[in-house]
Amino acid sequence: MKYLNYILLVFAVIAILAEIFHWSPVIIFFTAALGVVPLAGFMGKATEELAVYTGPKLGGLLNATLGNAAELIISIVAIQGGLLELVLASITGSILGNLLLILGFSVLLGGFKFGIQTFDRRQATVNSTMLILALIALAVPSLFNYSIDQVNHAGVEYLSLGASVVMLVVYALSIVFSFKIADTSDELVESHEHHQPEWSLRTAVIVLVAATVGIAYLSEVLVGAVEPVVEELGVTEFFLGIILIPLVGNVAEHVVAIQMALKNKMELSLAISLGSSLQVALFVAPLLVFISLALGNPLTLTFNVFELIALFAASLIAALIALDGESNWLEGVQLLGVYLIIGIGFFFLP
Repeated sequence: MKYLNYILLVFAVIAILAEIFHWSPVIIFFTAALGVVPLAGFMGKATEELAVYTGPKLGGLLNATLGNAAELIISIVAIQGGLLELVLASITGSILGNLLLILGFSVLLGGFKFGIQTFDRRQATVNSTMLILALIALAVPSLFNYSIDQVNHAGVEYLSLGASVVMLVVYALSIVFSFKIADTSDELVESHEHHQPEWSLRTAVIVLVAATVGIAYLSEVLVGAVEPVVEELGVTEFFLGIILIPLVGNVAEHVVAIQMALKNKMELSLAISLGSSLQVALFVAPLLVFISLALGNPLTLTFNVFELIALFAASLIAALIALDGESNWLEGVQLLGVYLIIGIGFFFLP
């Protein structure tokens, strides 16, 4: 993965040249998307290195805060450009991608290699329950919007803000809870002690800042090419947001989840998949609501009916898989099958 990141940096350079010399919007869009991937990887690596210097607790907080930084930056740029539908779609797509696509591949490949894999049912159940509660919080403003006169848009905005405050509080408490669990478990301490820093503190900070700046620039390039690409390829802005943007922003984390499953560390793989979904639902989505307000483009948590059904279906099947503390390759096939069906539905959704 390390060498792949360096290779993929070529696409970041091509995207910059394509933007400067006004090449085809399709080339600009896809090279910018591929260019974000290695930068997100370097950002994740820098965060891990910083965690070694700061200690496991503060390091865990850094990982929790910066885990979805690339997607957050892309979403902020999209909000500035007024592409609110793209932002909402990327929130949905990120949750679905983690619960169905990445967890599906992890369970499938891990099951092929090791047969039946086991994990801590207690922690997986806690995460699954938290996820369902988070999706209820995301769904309430949408259901409220469908239940009232469309003229009362202010009510939806206030409800989105109120729900966002509650979700951020729940997210903060979930981090405190995870720290309490870490105090009673030797796994985090052992992994921290055995991991020696590969970079100096200065190098980690420089890489983190450089990667953040690079992602911010490429995000502007990416978002600026969305509308021409939609016209040229005949796909919807919604479909790009639901499928492509989440994969671009989280690919480094996705690879780690699959690698953990292939090392028979299914508990860590599950924690990454479910944890990333929780992070998007409880941290990224509400944070974007407040950021959009500051930018003068208010974002309300109003998802369409198909999105809500897809989110609840994904959380339900993920919870059922986590319920017995075991996984096998057939369950991976089931998760991927659901993702494929939902993806086809989103493709034809106007």
